[in-house]
Amino acid sequence: MSGPLISVIVPAYNAARFLGEAIESIRAQRWEPLEILVVDDGSTDGTAAVAEGLEGVRLVRKENGGAASARNCGLKEARGEWIAMLDADDLWPADKLAVLAPRLLADEGLDVVTGRIQYVRMDGAEWQEYRFENEENTVSHIHLGAALYRKRAFERIGGFDESLRVGDDQDWWLRAREAGLRILILEEITLHYRLHGTNMTRGATAESLELIEVVRKSLQRRRAMGGKAAELPGWSSFEERRKSDG
Repeated sequence: MSGPLISVIVPAYNAARFLGEAIESIRAQRWEPLEILVVDDGSTDGTAAVAEGLEGVRLVRKENGGAASARNCGLKEARGEWIAMLDADDLWPADKLAVLAPRLLADEGLDVVTGRIQYVRMDGAEWQEYRFENEENTVSHIHLGAALYRKRAFERIGGFDESLRVGDDQDWWLRAREAGLRILILEEITLHYRLHGTNMTRGATAESLELIEVVRKSLQRRRAMGGKAAELPGWSSFEERRKSDG
């Protein structure tokens, strides 16, 4: 398949163990043209060396500043009309772009299209108390790596809040909903989230994930617009009607 240039931003911090497989899952996509940007966020392991040895990868180095700053750096470097993201320890299904890209091609008004996240347990990792949708261990919730974005979405609402070390993804999706971006959620799996025992969110609380601060900021923004915080559309309201529904 071919269409607009897609820039894939891969923030990486001490990710030498996983990076090769992540890039391989991107290169396996049936899409041209594709730009892969690995943003090394001041790693102290061999992340940069791994990236330099991978075909078709443009390495961007920066001082350590967290995932949000790495993503923002990638956005500044990206040349594509469309943007995709992948954390260095996760994987894309082989048909991710084949599933998502036709939706953006078919609907110029659509800003973001995303799918389901499938949790995959690696050797030595333990299951946490997740509430999966089915036996495939899938969930429908926000994850930057599951989606495909028009670049204009970031031009409209901005990049990621670098004051947030963990909750920047939650914050971005809230701002997207506040701004009324058109979002579509498909039933197909578009991200393999790998549990490996050292995930940043492992055993995390709402406070450690900065969710309280993220929600507080959202309420402040909405109140500033009209005195009372307007309700946002529920996440499920963006879901495409499932085929099984007739």
